[in-house]
Formats: sequence, C-alpha cells, structure tokens
Amino acid sequence: MKNSADAARDLPGCVLVTLRQRPELAEVAAAWFHEKWGVPESAYLERISAYLDGGTEYGWYLCLAGGRIVGGLGIIDNDFHDRPDLAPNVCAVYTEAACRGRGVAGRLLALAVEDMRAKGISPLYLVTDHVGFYERYGWKFLCTVREAGSGAQTRMYVHD
Repeated sequence: MKNSADAARDLPGCVLVTLRQRPELAEVAAAWFHEKWGVPESAYLERISAYLDGGTEYGWYLCLAGGRIVGGLGIIDNDFHDRPDLAPNVCAVYTEAACRGRGVAGRLLALAVEDMRAKGISPLYLVTDHVGFYERYGWKFLCTVREAGSGAQTRMYVHD
C-alpha cells in the first residue's frame, strides 16, 4: 500500500501552495470553499484577506491540479464549536471527489501542521464526524465539543 505522499503523486500536476504564495487566487478560493461548505463567501474572504495582509499567521492551503483547486483547508480561531480554548482550528478540509484516495488531504494537513509549527503555533485542533481518517495523519481524538447553533456533539482532534 502506498503512503499518502506517494499516492498524491498519482495526481498529475498536483501542486501544494499557500495563498500567500498565490494571492491572486484569494477570491477563487473563497468561492470554492463557499461552494463546498455553504459558509458565506465573504467570511472566507475576510479570513483569507487577514492572512494575506499579515493580520494573522493562520494560513490557507490549496492543492492545485491542472490549474484548478482540487483540495484545500484553512486555519481559523474557532470552527463553530463551544470550546474557544481549543484553538486554532483546521477548517474547511475538502478534496474534490475525483481526487480522493490520492493523499491530497494528508499532504495539505501535513503542510498546515508544518507551516504553523514553523511559526510557533502548536498544537492545532479540528472538529469532524469522521472516525479513522485523521488518525492516519497523526491526529488524536481529544474530546467531544458542541457545535454552535445546533448544540450537537462532534469530535475534536488535536495534532501536537
């Protein structure tokens, strides 16, 4: 079985970038994340702009293939849960269906962890209903948290 780094090489032209490396993609990225998650495009653009302007070191990361976004994620203070002490949070992790199983998300997660660690920001947290996926990439289940709005319980993971 291939590891995630090898599997991502199966995606021709797969390039990982931060939005600071490709700031011209800010609006396209905000629209892409909005399409995937339904969070207002303006909310993504506000956080992306803060990153590009140096107002925060919480980054935004993309996988590009053939010049289009096929995967992405961001880092924000709080990903809609009741534990503001568990911050910052990886958010909006998404890989296009046709590109799944090729290590895209794993490579993006590794890039984000490495980038934040280089800036002295660690640990990172993320909320998800997935069980077994994030553990493959070094994330550990920490606790359950309540989702903002619904109050439903969801899983919180940590990466040191």
